[in-house]
Amino acid sequence: MKRWLVRLSIIGICWFALPREVPAPLVYRAGEGWTYEPVGGGKWTRTRAKDQLEVAQTAFDQKDYSLALKAARRTVRVWPLSDYAPQAQYLLGRCYEAKRQDERAFKEYQRVLEKYPKIANYDEILNRQYEIANRYLGGQWFKLWGHVPFFPSMEKTSAMYEKVIRNGPYSEVAAQAQMNIGAAREKQSEYPLAVKAYERAADKYHDQKNVGADALYKAGLAYRKQAKAAEYDQSVAGQAISTFTDFMTLYPNDSRVPEAQKIVQELKTEQARGSVEIARFYEKKKLWQGALVYYNEAVSKDPNSSYAKEAKRRIEEINKRTVKRTAQN
Repeated sequence: MKRWLVRLSIIGICWFALPREVPAPLVYRAGEGWTYEPVGGGKWTRTRAKDQLEVAQTAFDQKDYSLALKAARRTVRVWPLSDYAPQAQYLLGRCYEAKRQDERAFKEYQRVLEKYPKIANYDEILNRQYEIANRYLGGQWFKLWGHVPFFPSMEKTSAMYEKVIRNGPYSEVAAQAQMNIGAAREKQSEYPLAVKAYERAADKYHDQKNVGADALYKAGLAYRKQAKAAEYDQSVAGQAISTFTDFMTLYPNDSRVPEAQKIVQELKTEQARGSVEIARFYEKKKLWQGALVYYNEAVSKDPNSSYAKEAKRRIEEINKRTVKRTAQN
């Protein structure tokens, strides 16, 4: 048995030691790393940045994205300070985007804007980043290792939009990117963060047509969702009413004003209901003063609601009971 193991070991060593051809050898170049190339490969490499970029561009135009990636990456690594490096870096992003590896494309575009901020097509690259973020907002999944679909992530999507805004705070897409952060946070049910994003949009981009109105309205809706999510948080409901009131005051001609008025009324009615529930709790505990406070609050929140009518009736009964006890004492 041992003899067979020795023989097999010797055969294995000899097999690996013998020179032989492989269809795709692994080649290492200083400053470039390891790449797979076919036998007789290396024909795509050039000795000048301009020529290397031409290889990358030609390959990209022919939809040979693997070759375009190698040639563009070599241009950036070997000649990072050349006039051709910015375009090569841009091509890296285009290749990954064409290969539907959007997260990697976004990162390559980010490198372009950070390393070469004077690139001629800066705005186009910024718009490409914005569109990538929009695809993730729409539900596209992020990928493990750039290939395996794993999960959607509104956290990562929000971070993408934040980079878009930093790259171009007053660009054509900046205001909507800020609004989309709010939308992403709402999908996470992170309503406080959504409100913050919308309020930032309303403050920073109020001079842009419809942005201020849209931001305030959506902030009010986010407050409303937050109030409902927390078993109806009265203070948050109050913030929603305040935000909608600001919206209606600042933009009285907006087509959503009637809907905002309806929502405010619903919020007030819900506030009245909440106050009545608390008052009932105090009444069961025979804490009459506490009950009176919340019954009165229900009346002030929504005077015409059924909850206000019930509150008025209970206030009257508690007052009668108080007068009767005082007389007996």
